[in-house]
Amino acid sequence: MTEALSGGRAPAGGVWADVVGQDAAVAQFRRAASPQGSLAQAWLITGPPGSGRSTAARAFAATLQCEQGLGCGQCRACRTTLAGTHPDVTVVATDKLSIAKEEVRALVMTAQRAPATGNRRVLIVEDADRMSAGTFNVLLKSIEEPPPSTVWMLCAPSAEDLAPTIRSRCRSVTLAVPSSAVVADLLCRRDGIDEQLAVRAARAAQGHIGLALRYATQDGALAAREESARTLLSLRGAGEAVLAAQGLVDRATAEAKEHADVVAAEEKERFLRSAGIDDGKVPPSLRSQVRQLEEDAKRRQTRLVRDVLDRYLLDAHSVLRDVLSRQLGTAAELVNVEVTQEIEQAAGRGSGTITLGLLEAVQEARDRIRGNVPPLLAIEALLARIAVSLR
Repeated sequence: MTEALSGGRAPAGGVWADVVGQDAAVAQFRRAASPQGSLAQAWLITGPPGSGRSTAARAFAATLQCEQGLGCGQCRACRTTLAGTHPDVTVVATDKLSIAKEEVRALVMTAQRAPATGNRRVLIVEDADRMSAGTFNVLLKSIEEPPPSTVWMLCAPSAEDLAPTIRSRCRSVTLAVPSSAVVADLLCRRDGIDEQLAVRAARAAQGHIGLALRYATQDGALAAREESARTLLSLRGAGEAVLAAQGLVDRATAEAKEHADVVAAEEKERFLRSAGIDDGKVPPSLRSQVRQLEEDAKRRQTRLVRDVLDRYLLDAHSVLRDVLSRQLGTAAELVNVEVTQEIEQAAGRGSGTITLGLLEAVQEARDRIRGNVPPLLAIEALLARIAVSLR
């Protein structure tokens, strides 16, 4: 869906204050936006989940619109860009499985218009990797030959997630995983989180800024993560693994459904209001649109289930990596400090070779779920292997 930039406010240090741990990328953006710089009209911003791709794109957009040309964070152009009200900055994001061709066609039409008030017409596509090959074709012509005042910014986990014809026409900027220390500092400075809690949350999130904020602000989130780690390391057979997998998928489905239902209700209410329907009775001519909203809700829930399970698998990966660290005798700090005792016990029951195989199995499970293997089957297979290997 096309949406406004959210959560915007002008940080005290300028528009780049919330783009943490990305000094090289920020310097590249600033050079390009300067009068002496070379500004490409299509950018590909890549980096792992939580590294701040969309935050960087928004800050870059604000810099291009800044009345001072520096991304001051104080002028009207900076503030409206970050707040999502600048008429010349458009964002396409999706919480469904893919970005529809219709959304991209509308974006291409917007790209052809001259800026209304700002310096540039800026179009940001979050999760550009969620476009199909056909959708990339819709976008290609506009990326190849945009109007002189138009700048495209595509965000994706890696360049390989986009069609070669698209990525070859973009200037690439790669973001790194920010350290736990800079993420914790951001939580304290920006969100007012207690320092000790911020450190715990940032360490558990492994550089994922959004996840760190969730751990720091959602009651029970850190405790639930620690309990999941203990459960993972205590599995002692295929039966326990099957039960644990079912419980995990059930929780992920419930969490996803709760969120998807709220969004679906809000979207339906907006649709009915815009159609002038106040009694809930949808005329036959509009029922197909209501059905489309229902289909969108199902796709949104499917993606959210996958996202929740992927978050669990990343946590499982960190636990097994801690086990491997103890088996190899490295001095690396544990990610899961709260379950140190269980990690050391697991390390004593296996070998580094076995644990390396389990780490590969976690990645395989992630790939299977992304490839539309039923999540329960993928999780069951992984947990059964872990249960047998660490017994």
